[in-house]
Amino acid sequence: MTVHQKLQSSIDAWTHSVESISELVAPLAESEWNRATECPGWSVRDVVSHVIGVECEMLGDPRPIHTLPRDLFHVVDEFSRYIEVPVDVRRCHTAPEMTSELEYTIIRRSRQLRNESRDPGTTVRGLMGKDTTLDELLTMRAFDVWVHEQDLRRALRVPGNLDSPGAQLVRDRLLEALPKVVAKDAGVPAGSSVVFDVTGETEFMRTVRVDGHGRGRLDSHVTLAPTVSLSMDWETYLRLACGRVRPAAVREQVKVEGDAELASAVLANMAVTP
Repeated sequence: MTVHQKLQSSIDAWTHSVESISELVAPLAESEWNRATECPGWSVRDVVSHVIGVECEMLGDPRPIHTLPRDLFHVVDEFSRYIEVPVDVRRCHTAPEMTSELEYTIIRRSRQLRNESRDPGTTVRGLMGKDTTLDELLTMRAFDVWVHEQDLRRALRVPGNLDSPGAQLVRDRLLEALPKVVAKDAGVPAGSSVVFDVTGETEFMRTVRVDGHGRGRLDSHVTLAPTVSLSMDWETYLRLACGRVRPAAVREQVKVEGDAELASAVLANMAVTP
């Protein structure tokens, strides 16, 4: 058997992004690995360590036995502690050690994915031992790796790949979350509509309509008189939706029309990633 067609798009997006990360960090000087990213408490080295650590876990490697320092302010719950262990254990690694391990991990993981023959609905073990489907696991790995590629690009001031296969996958997953963001998290009242007009490398325009029962519905048709209209570029939308910045930090990049109070509520609740 070969890789199921439904899985191939996620694998292709993951491959493109993880190889882009490898190319991006290969020439870095030692000092550049310490640059801060928009992920709280994480440097360039830490983001790459996270990518390596999760992919090693996907390969079935044992997790490191390691006790975290008590002064990591960004470690606030069980999930962040779980994620931090393979990051913290690599904080003493040199640039050559990091690039070598990343390259080796990509080779191993790519071989594993090329030989993947299971059905997309197969139950597999995800992060923290939680059951998920193979399709969902691979989709979220492609999502995570592309978002972290962009974290690294912003930290290193090397923009790119904002319209790559990973970008398309991330856009689609973020759009799926919009009805909940608007109707439940932001509490936009029934009968209201919120338009998102996103421009740039990966552009789209969508409306979230809140029905009489308070449920949100995503619509590709744009209403002529929305309750709120939010316009921004794709990278700003990404940073907000992935919790990289607070709305106040990108106020100049977001154009708001309509109910200002509701707009603020929507922007304050846009982050959908942990």
